Order: sequence, then structure tokens, then C-alpha cells
Amino acid sequence: MLSVINQKGPLLEGIFRKPACINSCRNLKEKLNSGDRVNCYSKSVHVVACVLKDFLENIEGSLLSSKLYEKWLGVLNEVTEKEKINAAQRLLTQLPKANVVLLRYLFGVLYNIEQQSSSNQMTAYDLSVCIAPSILCPLNSCSLELEDNFIKKASLVQFLIENCLKIFGEDITSLLGENSKSCHNNEKAAVTEKQTVESKPVRVIVISKRAQLQNATKSPCGPSTYMSTV
Repeated sequence: MLSVINQKGPLLEGIFRKPACINSCRNLKEKLNSGDRVNCYSKSVHVVACVLKDFLENIEGSLLSSKLYEKWLGVLNEVTEKEKINAAQRLLTQLPKANVVLLRYLFGVLYNIEQQSSSNQMTAYDLSVCIAPSILCPLNSCSLELEDNFIKKASLVQFLIENCLKIFGEDITSLLGENSKSCHNNEKAAVTEKQTVESKPVRVIVISKRAQLQNATKSPCGPSTYMSTV
């Protein structure tokens, strides 16, 4: 699912924010849960994004760990950006390895989407509002979350998106291959290069030489010489 969103999401307006057909989401979840092979590339990207958020919400103990809930909210209390990044990295070491792996893929996708916010209208803040509730929950998830805590949580996820290359490593943007924008740029570059070659001007130089004999002669010269379903 992440691969589909990474490839098609960056140029899709409102990814993670726009609602999807409930029946389509239910059908996709049922097929994935039953173990059937599903071609997610044939599904609506909004449906895939909705099912992914539901998957993240149902990870036992929360992807960022409910036990570390208060510590995660405290990251933004650090003074400098470097201290905040170090605090986030220390908390990552306390998570199960599987959680960290999934987080790297997830934030790589979120970063790629945010980089094209002028096209998809999804800034780091917009993405954080949509994703934060799915990856960090209070230990007692049944209790109502304070509005102030939700704002802090969204701000935290926004910070993680904006600084994910420093936190998770610069390679996270390419873990799932090229996204739609990259492919589009590569195709555009290839077309431009082809056009440049085809339209390159050719200079033809003709040298005339008058013979010393009765008949004048002319001698022409030729042209100079790119889960798991989750």
C-alpha cells in the first residue's frame, strides 16, 4: 500500500485527507485480511490511503508506542532543532525493530508527498493532522484526548516529517523506488534530451575555389562535426 501511495500520491490532491468510498475500503480490508492476493495498484489511491490509516490505527500499542506517549510529546520542549532530533532518535531506539522499519517507509512516503505540496495541497502540517492520530495514541486509548495534546501531537509529526532525512536517514525517500513526480521528471528529461538532439542545428560550410583553368569548380564540404501488503 505504501508503494502505491508513494508512486501515485505526490501528484494527487488531498491524499490522506479526502474521504474514500466506505464500501470500497471495507472490501479491500476484507481481501487483505483474508490473505488474498490484491493488486492495490488497480484501486483508488484514496481507498488505499484510507485502509493504510486504519491499519496504522490498529497496531497494538500504537506505532510510536503508547508507553512513550508523554516522552514523544516532550520532544518539542527541547530548545534547539538538533536537541529535538536527538531526542526523537533516542525514542526510536526504544521501539521494536519492526516499528522502526515501518516508520522509515512511512515517513519516506510522507516526505515525498510533502515535497509536492504545491500540486497535492498537502503540507507537512496537513499530513500531520491526518496521520498523527493513527500513529500515536495515549496509553488508555479509550479516554478522550485533550485538544492541547492533539495539537502537540500534530506538531510533533509535522516536525518528524520536516526533519525525517536527519532522523531516519536520507535513503528513506527511495526505499520504495521512484514516485510519480520522479518518474514524470525523468520522462520529461528524456523527451527534452531527445528534442535537443533532434533540433540541434547543423552547420553546412561550402567552400568555393576558382580554378586556374578555363572551367571554375566548386567543392562542397559536409557538416562539421530513467504486506508485504503494506
